[in-house]
Amino acid sequence: MSETVKRYFDAFNAGDTAAMLACLTEDVAHHVNEGQIRTGREQFAAFCAHMDRCYREELTEMVIFATPDGRRAAAEYMVNGTYLQTDAGLPEARGQTYRLPAGSFFDLRDGRISRVTTYYNLADWIRQVSDG
Repeated sequence: MSETVKRYFDAFNAGDTAAMLACLTEDVAHHVNEGQIRTGREQFAAFCAHMDRCYREELTEMVIFATPDGRRAAAEYMVNGTYLQTDAGLPEARGQTYRLPAGSFFDLRDGRISRVTTYYNLADWIRQVSDG
């Protein structure tokens, strides 16, 4: 099942939300860092649209792990980004760049991702995009 996770991240790096959605179950549970759980592909797509407006990101140094039964997976990577448009409650966007370690955890069912949980250090990100 790590092939599904790899396809998901390849689609992310290509900016292909439709391909990301194709990797997900209809009832996917999306646990975002510092946020509420979003359920379903529609809410995931809305989250992606918001992120695309505010951020341009590429994930590098990707390492994917999976359980032998293929039901769980995890990935560790670096987020290389540009802050494009101010996101509510966060510092003002001025095209700042950032580099941030992150990780994601997955449940998989019937060859698709049924849960995505992502973690990163928000305080580190804020420090990187804020003035001195």
